[in-house]
Amino acid sequence: MCSVSQMLSVQIQSKLKSTEISEYRGKRDIKIGTVHYVLSNMRVVECSMPDPSLVFVEGTGVSVEVSQLTLAITGKWATQFGIIHANLPGSFDLAVYNIHIYTLLQLADDAGRLSITTVQCSANVGDVNIQFHGGARFFFKPFVSGFSGQISDMIREKICPAIQQAINGSEETLQEIPVNITVDQYISLSIPLTSSPAVTHQSFELDIKGEFYSRSSPSEPPFSASVFDVPYAENYMLSVAASEFLVNSAAYAFLSSGALQINITDDMLRTLYPNMEMQVLLYASETPLFSFSSGVIDIHVPAAAKFSAVKPDGTLVPLFRLDVDGSFSGSARIDQNLTGAFQLKNLTLTLGSSEIGDFKGFVAIFTDVQDSLTGL
Repeated sequence: MCSVSQMLSVQIQSKLKSTEISEYRGKRDIKIGTVHYVLSNMRVVECSMPDPSLVFVEGTGVSVEVSQLTLAITGKWATQFGIIHANLPGSFDLAVYNIHIYTLLQLADDAGRLSITTVQCSANVGDVNIQFHGGARFFFKPFVSGFSGQISDMIREKICPAIQQAINGSEETLQEIPVNITVDQYISLSIPLTSSPAVTHQSFELDIKGEFYSRSSPSEPPFSASVFDVPYAENYMLSVAASEFLVNSAAYAFLSSGALQINITDDMLRTLYPNMEMQVLLYASETPLFSFSSGVIDIHVPAAAKFSAVKPDGTLVPLFRLDVDGSFSGSARIDQNLTGAFQLKNLTLTLGSSEIGDFKGFVAIFTDVQDSLTGL
């Protein structure tokens, strides 16, 4: 939450510095008459505050509390006593100390995006110190304490609207975050919220239906998503979990896009089939499926390889097709990079079809091959 509080601190200070403070007029009876005065051109020139304290509020969202906020304000002053105007208006410096702010924010779902709204805001102002410069400033000395409280109230009324503007800025940023992301030329990723965040006293959870789609032919996969729980991880700022559905939807999207296939040419094989170049089209025949259990990832890959001869004019002569059924088991982890180790459990090759006659009894089975793939 540290980076979030720092971000809020920057936004709050920015909004307070840009806050417009209206002109303040008043009068004071000094026994021999009434002094009229005006404080104008007031602006915040400095804002000093520690990072806000963020606390989860169960069932609602997050409370934001700021203590020891200090504002430095400059402005102009002028007076009028009867028909006498101060011919040398001056300036003043105003310091507001020990400002305390409490804001309660509600986290919700807005059309699949996280939203933040302010449900409560209060502000208290501590001490006010004013220093007048130039002109007939002696007029102010007898009654500075009298209108310090009024100025304090005026500043306090400006704080919550400024906080609201800062929160609105965060809300606008959240609304600009896309829920549909283009991954590459083949697939896109959809990550909308499925419900409002579940807020406890120590964390909040976002339920997101992560699903990959084919960009050329988007469609729902022939399997459905299931709800799963993510155990609370102590001392971690962020925990992210991905379901089998997310990974399998990516495989289905790639399959639908025609990306799970590759032509193996003669340049790659360096083999001739009688006096003609060879080409092999290797492709996924069905969606590769992933399953997770106790730190183990199992992968089932149905594939096929179509062998063709290439005539001198470039046309292909179909020869035969091999069906490939492979399964792998292993584990993966995210450190600075995605790394993993997988073992080939089973690989079965069967003749799917042939244009050049039967391969009697052609079946090849490889089981428990000790082959690891690392550095994904």
